[in-house]
Amino acid sequence: MANFIGEYELSIDAKGRFLLPAAFRKQLPEGADARFVVSRGFEQCLNLYPMDEWTVLSEKINKLNDFNPKVRDFKRLFLNGANIVESDAAGRLLLTKNLQEHARLSKDIVLTAQGNKMEIWDKATYMAHIQSKMADFSDLANEVLGGGFMSPFENL
Repeated sequence: MANFIGEYELSIDAKGRFLLPAAFRKQLPEGADARFVVSRGFEQCLNLYPMDEWTVLSEKINKLNDFNPKVRDFKRLFLNGANIVESDAAGRLLLTKNLQEHARLSKDIVLTAQGNKMEIWDKATYMAHIQSKMADFSDLANEVLGGGFMSPFENL
């Protein structure tokens, strides 16, 4: 299972390609599939999953109850438009026009780690989003982690 870290500022070319950073490629498990899946993300970004991670996620999604209209809506929004991508000889990944439009990507983008996946953001959108959340970061950490998170210093 992947556990990515890092934040990379990149450029996307006129054809919709960007160079996958070497630091990111080094974090892929040895022998990992060289293909990825790009899908719509939340908050106007894209998700970039290694194929192994996508397979685990898609198996979970496929087990959801299709008789529930919210499940069908979720699947349409999340799965439609997802694409398998593979790096070219130069190490670049190609994003489709519809995914670029979803995330409103301009020339400058940010690739940021999210545990088992990466997110692809327009740089200006990403910076504004992060800046808007920083004031509440402490409260957010408390709400999300609460008492369920053990500090590595608690036993000292």
